[in-house]
Amino acid sequence: MIQKIHHTLANIRDNYIKITVNEIVKTKPSYITIEDMNVSGMMKNKHLSKAVRQQKFYQFRQILSQKCKENGIELRVVDRWFPSSKICNCCGQIKKDLKLSDRIYKCDCGYIEDRDFNASLNLRDATIYEVA
Repeated sequence: MIQKIHHTLANIRDNYIKITVNEIVKTKPSYITIEDMNVSGMMKNKHLSKAVRQQKFYQFRQILSQKCKENGIELRVVDRWFPSSKICNCCGQIKKDLKLSDRIYKCDCGYIEDRDFNASLNLRDATIYEVA
């Protein structure tokens, strides 16, 4: 009974990944930028390891890569050490003292934005990347 529940949940996650990738590719962008993440480092955190494992980052990247090749979309992979969260998207200043608990990015130039949205803008505008 429990195995059946786990199998059902795994199928739901797999389906969600496929639907999400299809929605992204369906918009026909000229390129998609993703960040190479240190998943093995995240797995060492005992509080996060189960949640990280369940997200299936590798499977997401594989399916996204395959769909991009099929549709002629350039898949850009930014290095894991690129400080996407710490760079101000407005002025380019790097905020070195940014903590993970800081969810709002506030720069000295007056730029205030959600930390993840700011990081996504910086990944979009990244100039150093590998094409997968």
